Amino acid sequence: MKDERIKRMNKISPKKLALSKWTAVTPINKEKHFLINDVKFDEEGQVEFCSIEAVLSKRIIEIDWQELKQADKWLQGWK
Repeated sequence: MKDERIKRMNKISPKKLALSKWTAVTPINKEKHFLINDVKFDEEGQVEFCSIEAVLSKRIIEIDWQELKQADKWLQGWK
């Protein structure tokens, strides 16, 4: 039996972030469907900048891409 304290993690590759679809578990400003709008990499290939765009309002938010790994906050795809 798995330890319940271990959080589920979304498996994502930084190289596949661009234009990926995400659903916020808890809506952000009454919005829950987002699309990765922009990803910028540094010279070593590490993510330097990432932003998401709300599907309905087109509002853009800068986000730490590592947060997308937290399955209690984000679901992959539009649910």
